[in-house]
Amino acid sequence: MIRVNVFGRSMSVRRVDGEWQLFNESQTGMRSRVYEVVIPPELAEDQLLSYLDDIYHEQASAQHPEVRLESK
Repeated sequence: MIRVNVFGRSMSVRRVDGEWQLFNESQTGMRSRVYEVVIPPELAEDQLLSYLDDIYHEQASAQHPEVRLESK
């Protein structure tokens, strides 16, 4: 499980059977799947931050200007 901060939103990504799955992470530890965003299966792990930046760039702000890796 890869945890990322997407412009202030806590999210996680995991690889299952060759497919990437994206989740919203809550403050209480609840996880909900994001079905509206499809991450191409051929995308390498080191490309995830850039991809999520491209998808969610409208949510960038002065306080949260980038997508950051939280943990692997």
